[in-house]
Amino acid sequence: MKEIQPVTMWNGVEGVYLNAWGSNVTLNTSAVFSYNILNASQERLVEGILTMTGEAYTQWTIDSYAWDWIAEQLNLTIIVDANAAPTYGGNLQ
Repeated sequence: MKEIQPVTMWNGVEGVYLNAWGSNVTLNTSAVFSYNILNASQERLVEGILTMTGEAYTQWTIDSYAWDWIAEQLNLTIIVDANAAPTYGGNLQ
């Protein structure tokens, strides 16, 4: 799940999270991604599917590429990885 730049939905509620997962992959052809846009309470506001094909599919080698592609298709801006562990400066002992 990724935190996104807040976007106001048709009902006036702000979407602040993008959740997505690969729901079907046809090797060497395409990938289908399911997605949800969630509010701050992680309630689903919007859901849908996107199909990645062609050059986008052949360029997809790491998860971050897929996340960026999904956000671009939905005209969203990813801010941070909402599931990422906190980072610390310096050496941990």
